[in-house]
Amino acid sequence: MTDCLTQYYRCPEQYARFALKGQLSERDGYFRFGADTVYGKCSGQPPSDSPLEPLHDTSSDVTVQNGKIYLPFDVAQVVEGLRRESYAETALEGKSPVGSGINRIYYFIRPLLPVRVRRHLQKARLSGWDQRPFPRWPVDRTVDDVFEQLLLLALKASGANKIPFIWFWPEGAPSAAIMTHDVETAAGRDFSETLMDIDDAYGVKASFQVVPEQRYEVPASYLKSISDRGFEAGVQDLNHDGALYRNRQQFLERTEKINAYGRQWGATGFRAAVLYRRQEWFDALDFSYDMSVPNVAHLDPQRGGCCTVMPYFVGKVLELPVTTTQDYSLFHILKDYSIDLWKRQIDLIMEKHGLISFIVHPDYIMTPQERQTYEALLAHLAYLREEKAVWIPTPGEADKWWRQRAAMRIIDDGRELCIDGPGKERARIAYASEQDGRLVYTLDSGHVADSSAMAKSFGRAD
Repeated sequence: MTDCLTQYYRCPEQYARFALKGQLSERDGYFRFGADTVYGKCSGQPPSDSPLEPLHDTSSDVTVQNGKIYLPFDVAQVVEGLRRESYAETALEGKSPVGSGINRIYYFIRPLLPVRVRRHLQKARLSGWDQRPFPRWPVDRTVDDVFEQLLLLALKASGANKIPFIWFWPEGAPSAAIMTHDVETAAGRDFSETLMDIDDAYGVKASFQVVPEQRYEVPASYLKSISDRGFEAGVQDLNHDGALYRNRQQFLERTEKINAYGRQWGATGFRAAVLYRRQEWFDALDFSYDMSVPNVAHLDPQRGGCCTVMPYFVGKVLELPVTTTQDYSLFHILKDYSIDLWKRQIDLIMEKHGLISFIVHPDYIMTPQERQTYEALLAHLAYLREEKAVWIPTPGEADKWWRQRAAMRIIDDGRELCIDGPGKERARIAYASEQDGRLVYTLDSGHVADSSAMAKSFGRAD
C-alpha cells in the first residue's frame, strides 16, 4: 500500500506506514475520501453503484495508532483503478465505442463526410456531457488530491514537522507543459513547416504525431525536417481508422507494424487515434511513453479519464496524460475561440504542480481565427515560462526526466539530506508540511506553495 505514495512523491519509505482497516467489499463501487469521489473496494459501508448516489465518506473511518495509518481501502487499488479507468469499464455511460458496429461504419464513411456533418454527429453523441459528475470537469485531480490527503495523514502519524521528497520537476519548476501536434491529413502534414515557424516564434518545441499508413505519404525528408529543427516525431496509430483496439489479435498484429515504424523513425512516443485506449494492452507497445489517455474524457468518443495531472507508469510505458481540451473540441464542439478554458485548466493543473499537455492539430488551425487563438495560447505559455518558471520541454524530454526522477532517492549523508541518482543535479529536495489543515510544499530555497495558491506565487528555486 505504501509504494504508490512513495513513488508519487519520491519520499523516504519510513513516513508512509499504511495498513488496511477491516475487510474490503467484494465488489468495486464509488465512495468518497474527503471531498473526492473515488472508485474501488472499501470496508465498512458498501460502495455505491453510481457517482450520482449518496456516497459514504471513508475519511471518517481512518484511524491512526502507534504511528500507523489504518485506511478503509487499498490505496494502490483505488489509485490504479482511477488512473487505468477501471470505473469506466463497468459504467454504462462509459462503455468504449472501440470495436462497435457503429464505430466501424462511422470510420468507413468518415473521409466522405463534410466537416459540418461530422460536427453534428459528434454533438449528438456527446449530448449531456456537461451533466456528468465524474470525472470532474474541466480537470480531474482526484488522484493528486488523494495523495495529498495521505501525506497529511503521514505527517500526523509520524509526528514529523515536515516530510522531505524529490520535487516533481527539474530546477524547481512549479509545473511542466508540453505541446503536441497530431497530423491528420496531407494538408496538415504540409502545414507542419509553418506550424514549426509559429512554435519557434514563441520558443516552444513540440512533438508531431504522424500516421504511418494510408492517410498520407510520410517521406523521410518530412521526418528529417522535424528533427532538424529540434522538434520530435512520434507514431500516431497505424492508419487512423479507429480500429486499433477492436480485438486483441488485431491489436497485436498492428502493434508489430507500429513498433517497427517507431524503430525506423527513431520515435520514442506513441499516441492512438481518437485517444482510443486499453491500458491493459500497453505492454505490447515498444515505446518509452504513450500520450493516449485524457485526464477527463467528456468530450472524447471514449469516456473515462485517468483523474490525475501527473505522469504515471503503465508497466514499462510512461503515460503522459492529455490534461487539456483538444483544439478540435474547443473550436467545433464548444464553439469557443478564446483561450479562457485553456487558461482555467492551466491554473487548475498548476495548483497541483502537474503536467499541462495540449493536442493542437495543424489541420485545424489554418484559418486566421483558429491560428490567432493558438498564438494567444503560445503567448500565454511563454509568459508562464518567463514569469512563473514553468518548464516547457518536448514530450521526450519530459519522459526522460520523469524516468530519472523515478530512479532517484533521498539519502542522509550524515550532514544533510541529498539526492542520489542520474540527473540529480537538476533535482531539488522539497518538504511537505501542514499549515491550517492544508498541505504546504517548501523547496530548499525557501519558496512556499500550498495546494490552492501556489500556482499564482511560486517561483524558481535558486
